[in-house]
Amino acid sequence: MSETFAGDKKKGQSLLGPLERKFIDWGVPKIPKPIMSHHLTYVTVGWSIGMIVFGWLAADNLAWMHGMSVMVFGQWLTDSFDGSLGKYRKQGLVKWGFFMDHILDLMFAGSVVIGYSLVADEGPWLALMFNILLLVTCAMMATSFLSFAATNQFQIAYYGIGPTEIRIGYIALNTFVAIVGTSIFSWGVPLVLALNCIALVILLAQTSKNLWQIDYEANVDGQPRP
Repeated sequence: MSETFAGDKKKGQSLLGPLERKFIDWGVPKIPKPIMSHHLTYVTVGWSIGMIVFGWLAADNLAWMHGMSVMVFGQWLTDSFDGSLGKYRKQGLVKWGFFMDHILDLMFAGSVVIGYSLVADEGPWLALMFNILLLVTCAMMATSFLSFAATNQFQIAYYGIGPTEIRIGYIALNTFVAIVGTSIFSWGVPLVLALNCIALVILLAQTSKNLWQIDYEANVDGQPRP
């Protein structure tokens, strides 16, 4: 018998996870009946477009950074509710929801980096930093997906940090930039890139070690274990 698909069961707990869970459980029954889980999933396309548009506008007027924050908050809201709403309404879109939700999450993550690159616009060197940051972001998400394919355990929170905490960081950054200007990008982007590279290396090492151990325990001395 094949192992039950566990893409709807996340491994790991973020700092704000318990509070977020209570809010979702409170809010799901209050969502109007015509709205279904796949509607909320698709809305991420709009949040992604809005992120880029507001980034373009913020290049001329930093007050539009608050518009980027609205997009981040909106994406958190719909992304948090779509899966739970599907379970509540018994839609049964488990595998489709896993696929489409995370493809669009990847799109949104890319739109965040693109939006910030439009705001900064301080020359080719910083543009290169943003491009590498986008690549690292995609690599981290790909690592989670590939690990899930191998273990059937989907983990998106590490050391108490998950998507919600990262989104809060985006909103805080937007507010800071809207107030003090874009000078933070000249040193902030290289710093964030360095931290993300370190996190990626750690994630790759831990995932590799975990999968190696699983293979080893399943096949000792060339003989499959019972």
